[in-house]
Amino acid sequence: MKYADLHVHTSCSDGTYTPAQLVREGIARGISALAIVDHDTTEAIAEALAEAEGTDLEIIPGIELTAQHENQEIHILGYFLDYRNKELLEKLKLVQLNRVERVYKIIENLEGLGLRLNPATVFSISAKATVGRMHIARALVQDGLAGSIAEAFRKYIGDKSPAYVLGFGLSVPEAIKLIQAAGGVAVLAHPYMLRNDAMIAEFVSYGLEGLEVHYPEHSQAMVNFYLDLAKKLNLLVTGGTDFHGSVKPQIKLGMIKIPLELVEKLRLAKK
Repeated sequence: MKYADLHVHTSCSDGTYTPAQLVREGIARGISALAIVDHDTTEAIAEALAEAEGTDLEIIPGIELTAQHENQEIHILGYFLDYRNKELLEKLKLVQLNRVERVYKIIENLEGLGLRLNPATVFSISAKATVGRMHIARALVQDGLAGSIAEAFRKYIGDKSPAYVLGFGLSVPEAIKLIQAAGGVAVLAHPYMLRNDAMIAEFVSYGLEGLEVHYPEHSQAMVNFYLDLAKKLNLLVTGGTDFHGSVKPQIKLGMIKIPLELVEKLRLAKK
């Protein structure tokens, strides 16, 4: 059976595989299409396309934009977009600056909890990548301030944890419009994290086109619920593993298998 994984990250954001390594892993696993949706960056796309050239693996240019709504972090996936779109790239520069500022704010909050973390440690781990909480978590583990990445998120930097900082510049309508202006299809990532499914209809009013139904953290009951909701709201259905490499070892590339017919529906919806 041919299938896709529509949610993968590289070392250009908070994954551990380079774009080329990710492509080679996808080929080795017999995957037909991979959507690279790094956080707030499209840096990985060109390298991945070059590595996949002449193979049977399709690379779908994408992104995972971070927005905020009602004091909550919201992730909007963009598929089949023009990853060189000037408006998109200009806006991403601002978002990435916000991410750097957020690191300092989170570290300040950690210090208030009695954990002294050097910002340089975080930035040495992120290197040229878009910096994020995963890099902070890795730094906490590296310095012996947390026993694991999962513990770092649970105790300190997760969405409801004491050192968490929101601090993103994009609203949900802005994120959706930015993706669509770059010719892409806007999809809500991992909806279970909303804790308020009523928001989804609101996002549809802003132009949202799809829902990430198939996801490792979604139980079968959740999948059934979101399939039904997608049908009611006339939304495209997507899914993927949210693959990050060695920082999430329990998540294997392609373990969530998305039929290629869903990829084709996404492609047809492209602006």
